[in-house]
Amino acid sequence: MITFGEVMMRLSPPGYEKFSQASSFELVYGGGEANVAISCAYLGMKAAHVTRFPDNALGKAATQFLRKHWLSTEHVIYGDNMIGKYFLEKGAVHRPSEVIYEREGSAFSLIEPSMVNWEDVLKDADWFHWTGITPAITEGAAQCCLDAIRTANKMGITVSGDINSRSNMWKYGKPMQEVIPDLVEHCDVVITSSRGIREIFDFAHPEDKFQDLAQKLQGLYPNVSKVVKKTRRTISASHHQIQGKLWNGETYIKSDMLNITHIIDRVGTGDAFAAGLIYGLLHYGDEQAIEFASAACALKHTVPGDVNTVSLENVKSLMEGDTSGAIRR
Repeated sequence: MITFGEVMMRLSPPGYEKFSQASSFELVYGGGEANVAISCAYLGMKAAHVTRFPDNALGKAATQFLRKHWLSTEHVIYGDNMIGKYFLEKGAVHRPSEVIYEREGSAFSLIEPSMVNWEDVLKDADWFHWTGITPAITEGAAQCCLDAIRTANKMGITVSGDINSRSNMWKYGKPMQEVIPDLVEHCDVVITSSRGIREIFDFAHPEDKFQDLAQKLQGLYPNVSKVVKKTRRTISASHHQIQGKLWNGETYIKSDMLNITHIIDRVGTGDAFAAGLIYGLLHYGDEQAIEFASAACALKHTVPGDVNTVSLENVKSLMEGDTSGAIRR
């Protein structure tokens, strides 16, 4: 599988310290799409990520991070001098997490369509995945993403898009309502939410439930075979409940609700859900696929950092109902 998007440096105070308490920062790397690829790699899939890093030691270190987590980096591009960064203050109990982004002018934000030969990148691929974050960064990134999707269509490669995006990211003159629909038109699988559909597409009615919205989305874009969402119930910053939902054009399927009572790190959990869905759809029927996706998502809450490094056996065990967390010897 192939993913495309920015990889940023993540800087966090140790443990659950606030920014005002920190005298040092823990450093890892992450990005929505790369997180999906890494999760798939840990599930046993062959995966590669396409991105653009600065042509300096930080860019090489970020590349090394991707390689460490089993990704092919043969299509990484280098240029300019800055890597995108974000600062994360992890919340606990009733105190929410806080994120500050520093990505304007990053090497990835300056990417142009001419820099990527998508036919070469996708020549051995079965699946291409993108998220709504990438086309929000710059117009060049948005066009690269559209070129990748259209090339994947021509080559018969399945395309999934996690289209939820943050409206405050769109700063280059085009709103998401103008850009995202052209990308969704060419997708096979769409991961979204009721709110995401309402914000992006003008056919959505405020009273429509997710199943109604999914049916309308498929009616407008017949290429979309499955519309998927993850429901999150937030009891506190440390206690969430997760459930996956899938509409395949005929049946509305819900996974079991998973109770996550002691969250270690919730960043990247949506990416873990997307990776689990991709693996599930490639290996199971729809009902098992959404159960697998929910289990992968739940397990990411126990893993520090952006990326989900749990094994296929871990996910299968939880999917089959083993919530004991017992030691394996």
